[in-house]
Amino acid sequence: MAGIDSAVPAPAHTVASVAVDTAAAPAHPPHAPGALLQDRLAGWVSDLTTLHELTERLARVRALDEVLQELLRAGSVLVGARRGLVALEPADGLGPDTTVGLGLARADLGHMETVPRGSLAHGRILDGLPGADDGVAEPDLFAEKGLDPRHREVAARLGYAASYALPLTTGTTGRLGAAVWLYDEPARPTERQCHLVGLYARHAAEHLARILELERTRARMAALSEELLPSRLPRVAGVQLAARHATSPHGGGDWYDALPLPDAALGLAVGSVTGSGPSAVAAMGRLRASLRAYAVMEGEDPVAVLSDLELLLRLTEPARSATALFGYCEPALHRITLAGAGHSPPLLLGERRTEFVETSVSAPLGMLACWEAPSVEVQAEPGETVLLYTDGLLHRTGDPTDRAFARVHAAAAGVPRALRHDPGAIADHVLRTVLPPGADAADSGEDVVLLAARFE
Repeated sequence: MAGIDSAVPAPAHTVASVAVDTAAAPAHPPHAPGALLQDRLAGWVSDLTTLHELTERLARVRALDEVLQELLRAGSVLVGARRGLVALEPADGLGPDTTVGLGLARADLGHMETVPRGSLAHGRILDGLPGADDGVAEPDLFAEKGLDPRHREVAARLGYAASYALPLTTGTTGRLGAAVWLYDEPARPTERQCHLVGLYARHAAEHLARILELERTRARMAALSEELLPSRLPRVAGVQLAARHATSPHGGGDWYDALPLPDAALGLAVGSVTGSGPSAVAAMGRLRASLRAYAVMEGEDPVAVLSDLELLLRLTEPARSATALFGYCEPALHRITLAGAGHSPPLLLGERRTEFVETSVSAPLGMLACWEAPSVEVQAEPGETVLLYTDGLLHRTGDPTDRAFARVHAAAAGVPRALRHDPGAIADHVLRTVLPPGADAADSGEDVVLLAARFE
């Protein structure tokens, strides 16, 4: 198998002997060289098959916590231990730093953290102490004379008597962390078990390094997206605001905005640029900044705002298109004037109605030589909420468009009466109800933006 050293030590076990009648016994004695070789080959095949199955299972896991759990489970099979933990602590200091346990509760991990680091096998690995690079075996903790008293106390409390720890390192990234498996009774892995778990740990470390880099990229993209969005929503008399934003792992171009305008008005906007990754995030930031400028100059005319935005996009980024929805909100009049460019219609939620606002059908920005579409006016009642959202909310459902719209409508209509005074609670309820299990996770493929404005 590629990447797996075939020089596995001879198996310690042999095929169990079977009592047979001497008359029917084979001509060769049971321990003839051929039988021993066959026994040894059978052991190698069995071990390599197990190792292959474990590495294949690990390769199918993509979430960081799940990778660490799978590493612990596979290692426990290979060394014959029931419990263990992985301490993730990359040597480059870029994180993330975390500890995950197998068969250990969070309180158990907390007890272990009170033990001086140098007294723990995996702590010595993480600190790079001499002799720890090849693994640290502690076959009988309570027989060890130099054991730290606190370590002895915690081991007795948690009920483990021996441990075996391995470093998690790669040739390119260096140390990523350490894994340790705990035995309930004094024990140590055999030479063969050490060899097999060492092979697995090297493979697992390479996979972990790739997942770790992906996690860091996701974190950077999420941080960049958040920095380009409003740090807080404005407070404007007559209306309450709440926003929810979930970034895709590759960094998407969905955005929202709310900015005070002259005459006690408020500009509300949501939008999405095509593509993903750093270029889409950067384009989103430029588009949002431009819309804010146009909104200040002529926000009372949403069609003019989007027309200016379309012209800018066509001249500066002709290869990119975007959808956008801009509303000029007058809280004192409970009124919003809306214009949309290829964007999903807002949803109006009240005590007596839950309905989509019929905006005019229009192309996204950048798709036509000149964009223009009529605006619509929404007259809300006191206590009603307008929900603006991006297409990611529909796409994450995995349903066809008509069914996705129906799910959004049903979720809004089903908001409990006790929550309808709080736009943040409304937004949270809609997200929980619309998105199937797992679709609200960070590794989903679409950005989601939801902006709620409740009239007082």
